[in-house]
Amino acid sequence: MFKSGFVSIVGRANVGKSTLMNNIVGEKIAIMSDKPQTTRNTIQAVYTDEESQVVFLDTPGIHKPKNKLGEVMVKAASDALKNVDVILFVVDDSKSIGPGDRKIIEDLRESKTPIILIINKIDKLDQKEELFDLIEKYNKEGIFKEIVPLSALKGKNIDSLIKAIKVYLEEGPKYFPDDMITDQPERVLISELIREKVLHYISDEVPHGVAVEVERIKGRKDKDLVDISAIIYCERDSHKGIIIGKNGRKLKGIGKSAREDMEFLLGSKVNLQLWVKVKENWRNLQNYINNFGYNEK
Repeated sequence: MFKSGFVSIVGRANVGKSTLMNNIVGEKIAIMSDKPQTTRNTIQAVYTDEESQVVFLDTPGIHKPKNKLGEVMVKAASDALKNVDVILFVVDDSKSIGPGDRKIIEDLRESKTPIILIINKIDKLDQKEELFDLIEKYNKEGIFKEIVPLSALKGKNIDSLIKAIKVYLEEGPKYFPDDMITDQPERVLISELIREKVLHYISDEVPHGVAVEVERIKGRKDKDLVDISAIIYCERDSHKGIIIGKNGRKLKGIGKSAREDMEFLLGSKVNLQLWVKVKENWRNLQNYINNFGYNEK
Protein backbone atom coordinates (compact mmCIF):
# COMPACT_ATOMS: atom_id res chain seq x y z
CA MET A 1 0.00 0.00 0.00
CA PHE A 2 1.45 3.36 -1.07
CA LYS A 3 0.93 6.16 1.45
CA SER A 4 1.06 9.91 0.92
CA GLY A 5 0.22 13.08 2.78
CA PHE A 6 1.08 16.61 3.83
CA VAL A 7 3.12 17.47 6.91
CA SER A 8 3.59 20.93 8.47
CA ILE A 9 6.77 21.80 10.35
CA VAL A 10 6.13 24.46 13.00
CA GLY A 11 8.02 25.92 15.93
CA ARG A 12 9.73 29.00 17.27
CA ALA A 13 12.24 30.87 15.18
CA ASN A 14 15.72 29.36 14.93
CA VAL A 15 14.97 25.87 16.30
CA GLY A 16 16.18 24.17 13.11
CA LYS A 17 13.04 23.62 11.03
CA SER A 18 14.69 24.45 7.69
CA THR A 19 17.78 22.38 8.52
CA LEU A 20 15.51 19.44 9.30
CA MET A 21 13.57 19.71 6.05
CA ASN A 22 16.72 20.07 3.96
CA ASN A 23 18.20 16.98 5.60
CA ILE A 24 15.06 14.93 5.00
CA VAL A 25 14.94 15.64 1.24
CA GLY A 26 18.72 15.65 0.84
CA GLU A 27 18.94 19.06 -0.86
CA LYS A 28 19.05 22.69 0.24
CA ILE A 29 15.48 23.83 -0.33
CA ALA A 30 15.17 26.32 2.52
CA ILE A 31 17.95 28.73 3.37
CA MET A 32 19.62 28.48 6.76
CA SER A 33 21.37 30.87 9.10
CA ASP A 34 21.80 31.46 12.81
CA LYS A 35 19.59 34.55 12.56
CA PRO A 36 15.98 34.13 13.78
CA GLN A 37 13.09 34.46 11.29
CA THR A 38 15.26 33.39 8.34
CA THR A 39 12.34 31.61 6.65
CA ARG A 40 9.67 34.09 5.50
CA ASN A 41 7.31 32.00 3.39
CA THR A 42 5.88 28.51 3.62
CA ILE A 43 8.22 26.34 1.57
CA GLN A 44 7.12 23.02 0.14
CA ALA A 45 9.54 20.10 -0.13
CA VAL A 46 8.86 16.55 -1.29
CA TYR A 47 10.24 13.31 0.15
CA THR A 48 9.59 10.18 -1.92
CA ASP A 49 10.60 6.56 -1.32
CA GLU A 50 9.29 3.22 -2.56
CA GLU A 51 6.33 3.14 -0.19
CA SER A 52 5.40 6.76 0.42
CA GLN A 53 5.46 10.40 -0.62
CA VAL A 54 5.52 13.07 2.08
CA VAL A 55 5.05 16.73 1.21
CA PHE A 56 6.63 18.91 3.90
CA LEU A 57 5.62 22.51 4.56
CA ASP A 58 8.45 24.43 6.24
CA THR A 59 6.96 27.48 7.91
CA PRO A 60 8.31 30.78 9.25
CA GLY A 61 9.14 30.72 12.94
CA ILE A 62 6.20 31.69 15.13
CA HIS A 63 6.99 34.97 16.88
CA LYS A 64 5.38 38.22 17.99
CA PRO A 65 5.18 40.33 14.81
CA LYS A 66 6.62 43.85 14.83
CA ASN A 67 5.60 44.88 11.30
CA LYS A 68 3.38 43.87 8.37
CA LEU A 69 5.95 41.39 7.09
CA GLY A 70 5.97 39.72 10.52
CA GLU A 71 2.17 39.49 10.41
CA VAL A 72 2.34 37.78 6.99
CA MET A 73 4.94 35.33 8.32
CA VAL A 74 2.92 34.39 11.40
CA LYS A 75 -0.23 33.99 9.30
CA ALA A 76 1.65 31.68 6.90
CA ALA A 77 2.75 29.52 9.83
CA SER A 78 -0.79 29.38 11.27
CA ASP A 79 -2.38 28.59 7.89
CA ALA A 80 0.05 25.71 7.38
CA LEU A 81 -1.58 23.88 10.30
CA LYS A 82 -4.81 23.51 8.33
CA ASN A 83 -5.66 20.61 6.03
CA VAL A 84 -2.51 18.59 6.71
CA ASP A 85 -2.16 14.97 7.82
CA VAL A 86 0.57 15.43 10.44
CA ILE A 87 2.02 18.36 12.36
CA LEU A 88 5.69 18.33 13.39
CA PHE A 89 6.33 20.65 16.32
CA VAL A 90 10.06 21.35 16.59
CA VAL A 91 11.72 22.46 19.82
CA ASP A 92 15.42 22.67 20.63
CA ASP A 93 17.66 21.62 23.50
CA SER A 94 16.28 24.22 25.93
CA LYS A 95 16.04 22.60 29.35
CA SER A 96 12.57 23.97 30.05
CA ILE A 97 9.42 24.79 28.10
CA GLY A 98 9.73 28.52 27.42
CA PRO A 99 6.87 30.99 26.83
CA GLY A 100 7.22 30.76 23.02
CA ASP A 101 6.90 26.97 23.02
CA ARG A 102 4.13 27.18 25.61
CA LYS A 103 2.11 29.51 23.36
CA ILE A 104 2.41 27.11 20.41
CA ILE A 105 1.43 24.14 22.58
CA GLU A 106 -1.73 25.94 23.68
CA ASP A 107 -2.57 26.76 20.05
CA LEU A 108 -2.04 23.11 19.09
CA ARG A 109 -4.36 21.75 21.80
CA GLU A 110 -7.40 22.45 19.64
CA SER A 111 -6.00 20.58 16.65
CA LYS A 112 -7.36 17.13 15.79
CA THR A 113 -4.37 16.44 13.53
CA PRO A 114 -1.74 13.99 14.88
CA ILE A 115 1.16 15.96 16.38
CA ILE A 116 4.70 14.63 16.58
CA LEU A 117 7.11 16.50 18.84
CA ILE A 118 10.68 16.78 17.61
CA ILE A 119 13.36 17.61 20.15
CA ASN A 120 16.14 18.94 17.94
CA LYS A 121 19.80 19.67 18.72
CA ILE A 122 20.13 16.69 21.07
CA ASP A 123 23.85 16.66 20.28
CA LYS A 124 24.10 19.75 22.47
CA LEU A 125 22.72 17.99 25.55
CA ASP A 126 25.52 16.86 27.86
CA GLN A 127 23.80 13.90 29.49
CA LYS A 128 21.06 11.43 28.59
CA GLU A 129 19.27 12.35 31.80
CA GLU A 130 18.73 15.87 30.43
CA LEU A 131 17.00 14.45 27.36
CA PHE A 132 14.86 12.09 29.45
CA ASP A 133 13.79 14.98 31.69
CA LEU A 134 12.89 17.05 28.64
CA ILE A 135 10.86 14.21 27.09
CA GLU A 136 9.00 13.75 30.37
CA LYS A 137 8.14 17.46 30.59
CA TYR A 138 6.66 17.51 27.08
CA ASN A 139 4.95 14.13 27.55
CA LYS A 140 2.93 15.60 30.42
CA GLU A 141 1.32 18.04 27.96
CA GLY A 142 -0.71 15.09 26.64
CA ILE A 143 -1.04 16.23 23.02
CA PHE A 144 1.81 14.41 21.27
CA LYS A 145 1.37 11.10 19.47
CA GLU A 146 5.13 10.60 19.32
CA ILE A 147 8.24 12.31 20.66
CA VAL A 148 11.32 11.98 18.44
CA PRO A 149 14.70 13.29 19.62
CA LEU A 150 17.13 14.02 16.79
CA SER A 151 19.90 16.22 15.44
CA ALA A 152 18.81 17.82 12.16
CA LEU A 153 22.28 19.25 11.56
CA LYS A 154 24.01 15.88 11.92
CA GLY A 155 21.19 13.81 10.42
CA LYS A 156 20.84 11.74 13.57
CA ASN A 157 17.56 9.80 13.96
CA ILE A 158 15.94 11.18 10.79
CA ASP A 159 14.97 7.62 9.76
CA SER A 160 13.00 7.22 13.00
CA LEU A 161 11.11 10.41 12.25
CA ILE A 162 10.15 9.24 8.74
CA LYS A 163 8.88 5.94 10.17
CA ALA A 164 6.84 7.80 12.79
CA ILE A 165 5.27 10.06 10.15
CA LYS A 166 4.27 7.13 7.93
CA VAL A 167 2.21 5.62 10.75
CA TYR A 168 -0.25 8.51 10.47
CA LEU A 169 -0.48 8.69 6.67
CA GLU A 170 -3.25 7.01 4.71
CA GLU A 171 -3.21 5.31 1.34
CA GLY A 172 -2.88 7.92 -1.37
CA PRO A 173 -1.39 8.93 -4.73
CA LYS A 174 1.91 10.47 -5.73
CA TYR A 175 1.28 14.19 -5.90
CA PHE A 176 4.64 14.95 -7.54
CA PRO A 177 7.11 13.11 -9.83
CA ASP A 178 9.78 11.00 -8.11
CA ASP A 179 12.59 13.40 -8.95
CA MET A 180 10.80 16.56 -7.79
CA ILE A 181 11.87 17.82 -4.36
CA THR A 182 10.31 21.29 -4.23
CA ASP A 183 7.60 23.44 -5.78
CA GLN A 184 9.72 26.57 -5.42
CA PRO A 185 10.37 28.37 -8.74
CA GLU A 186 14.00 28.74 -9.82
CA ARG A 187 13.80 32.51 -9.42
CA VAL A 188 12.68 32.15 -5.79
CA LEU A 189 15.44 29.65 -4.99
CA ILE A 190 18.05 32.02 -6.45
CA SER A 191 16.77 35.05 -4.53
CA GLU A 192 16.74 33.07 -1.31
CA LEU A 193 20.31 31.85 -1.88
CA ILE A 194 21.44 35.46 -2.18
CA ARG A 195 19.54 36.44 0.97
CA GLU A 196 21.13 33.55 2.84
CA LYS A 197 24.60 34.83 1.99
CA VAL A 198 23.64 38.32 3.13
CA LEU A 199 22.55 36.84 6.47
CA HIS A 200 25.88 35.07 6.80
CA TYR A 201 28.04 38.06 5.89
CA ILE A 202 26.46 40.95 7.77
CA SER A 203 25.76 41.92 11.36
CA ASP A 204 22.63 41.43 13.44
CA GLU A 205 20.99 44.82 12.93
CA VAL A 206 20.61 44.47 9.15
CA PRO A 207 19.23 41.00 8.18
CA HIS A 208 15.53 41.47 8.93
CA GLY A 209 15.35 44.48 6.64
CA VAL A 210 16.83 42.71 3.61
CA ALA A 211 14.94 41.42 0.57
CA VAL A 212 16.19 40.24 -2.81
CA GLU A 213 14.60 40.77 -6.22
CA VAL A 214 15.95 38.74 -9.14
CA GLU A 215 15.65 40.92 -12.23
CA ARG A 216 17.08 38.65 -14.92
CA ILE A 217 17.95 35.01 -15.53
CA LYS A 218 19.17 34.28 -19.04
CA GLY A 219 21.27 31.46 -20.43
CA ARG A 220 23.79 32.05 -23.20
CA LYS A 221 23.20 29.70 -26.12
CA ASP A 222 26.83 29.57 -27.20
CA LYS A 223 28.20 28.97 -23.70
CA ASP A 224 27.50 26.90 -20.60
CA LEU A 225 26.76 30.13 -18.77
CA VAL A 226 23.74 31.76 -17.11
CA ASP A 227 23.58 35.52 -16.58
CA ILE A 228 21.77 36.50 -13.38
CA SER A 229 21.19 40.02 -12.08
CA ALA A 230 19.57 40.82 -8.75
CA ILE A 231 18.93 43.72 -6.38
CA ILE A 232 19.47 43.48 -2.64
CA TYR A 233 17.06 45.87 -0.91
CA CYS A 234 17.62 47.23 2.59
CA GLU A 235 15.84 49.85 4.68
CA ARG A 236 18.60 52.37 5.50
CA ASP A 237 21.56 54.04 3.80
CA SER A 238 23.76 52.89 6.68
CA HIS A 239 22.68 49.29 6.02
CA LYS A 240 23.56 49.70 2.35
CA GLY A 241 27.08 50.65 3.38
CA ILE A 242 27.34 47.62 5.66
CA ILE A 243 26.21 45.24 2.89
CA ILE A 244 28.64 46.69 0.36
CA GLY A 245 31.49 46.89 2.87
CA LYS A 246 34.83 48.67 2.59
CA ASN A 247 35.95 48.75 -1.05
CA GLY A 248 32.97 46.52 -1.87
CA ARG A 249 34.47 43.51 -0.09
CA LYS A 250 31.29 42.35 1.67
CA LEU A 251 29.23 42.47 -1.51
CA LYS A 252 31.95 40.62 -3.43
CA GLY A 253 31.98 37.91 -0.76
CA ILE A 254 28.19 37.63 -0.85
CA GLY A 255 28.25 37.36 -4.65
CA LYS A 256 31.04 34.77 -4.76
CA SER A 257 29.40 32.54 -2.17
CA ALA A 258 25.94 32.85 -3.76
CA ARG A 259 27.34 32.15 -7.23
CA GLU A 260 28.94 28.90 -6.07
CA ASP A 261 25.60 27.64 -4.70
CA MET A 262 23.78 28.76 -7.85
CA GLU A 263 26.21 26.86 -10.08
CA PHE A 264 25.51 23.73 -8.06
CA LEU A 265 21.75 24.36 -8.27
CA LEU A 266 21.69 25.10 -12.02
CA GLY A 267 24.47 22.76 -13.13
CA SER A 268 26.20 25.50 -15.14
CA LYS A 269 28.52 28.47 -14.75
CA VAL A 270 26.89 31.66 -13.47
CA ASN A 271 27.70 35.31 -14.15
CA LEU A 272 26.10 37.07 -11.16
CA GLN A 273 25.59 40.83 -10.96
CA LEU A 274 24.40 42.32 -7.65
CA TRP A 275 23.24 45.83 -6.77
CA VAL A 276 22.16 47.26 -3.41
CA LYS A 277 19.27 49.73 -3.12
CA VAL A 278 17.46 51.37 -0.21
CA LYS A 279 13.69 51.11 0.22
CA GLU A 280 12.84 52.64 3.58
CA ASN A 281 10.36 50.82 5.81
CA TRP A 282 9.44 48.30 3.09
CA ARG A 283 8.43 45.71 5.71
CA ASN A 284 5.40 47.86 6.51
CA LEU A 285 4.47 48.54 2.87
CA GLN A 286 2.09 45.87 1.60
CA ASN A 287 2.87 46.42 -2.09
CA TYR A 288 6.59 45.82 -1.51
CA ILE A 289 5.87 42.80 0.68
CA ASN A 290 3.83 41.39 -2.21
CA ASN A 291 6.42 42.33 -4.84
CA PHE A 292 9.14 40.51 -2.93
CA GLY A 293 7.01 37.37 -2.86
CA TYR A 294 5.86 37.44 0.75
CA ASN A 295 2.20 37.26 -0.14
CA GLU A 296 -0.70 36.58 2.16
CA LYS A 297 -2.41 33.38 0.99
